[in-house]
Amino acid sequence: MMLAIARALRKRLSTMPENPSATAPPCPLWRRLLALVYDLLIVVAIMMVAVMIGLLLTHGQLVDAQGRMQALWFPPFEGALVAAYFMTSWLRGGQTIGMRPWHIRVTRADGGTPSLQQVVIRVLVASAPLLLLMLEPRIGLHATLWALLLVWAGWFAVALFDPRKRALHDLAANTEIRLLV
Repeated sequence: MMLAIARALRKRLSTMPENPSATAPPCPLWRRLLALVYDLLIVVAIMMVAVMIGLLLTHGQLVDAQGRMQALWFPPFEGALVAAYFMTSWLRGGQTIGMRPWHIRVTRADGGTPSLQQVVIRVLVASAPLLLLMLEPRIGLHATLWALLLVWAGWFAVALFDPRKRALHDLAANTEIRLLV
């Protein structure tokens, strides 16, 4: 009896894929965007902590009376903290806090956890539209934010046409977002 159970278990294990993520279906765009909304709440919290640190380090002089940034190191510092959140999450299991309730994960093309190089490329390409914020003094805040929104919409719209539902940053980093099964 035990021998039959062991054989059945061995047969079942031999028919299972080595990496279950490799056969998981791609994540639909709507699900990714909802996970991103969750992550934006985390990003706001990270930015609040960054502002607190910036105010402590500048003795409350982070901006002047006209609202201009006094500490030129602060925006890169804030960006590095946010990038570290995403990169650490993707390297440690492929999921951010926002991806967990939606049961989705960032993977390599073969279903494995992405490499450091892949997550760096992914975060740099995903955040590249933020460079449009430098246009704000020339075209105004309203136009800048609309431009940023349109560019990011284009970034994600690529997923509507890709058979594996990859956005532009996924294509650049050779990663995918897959459903957990």
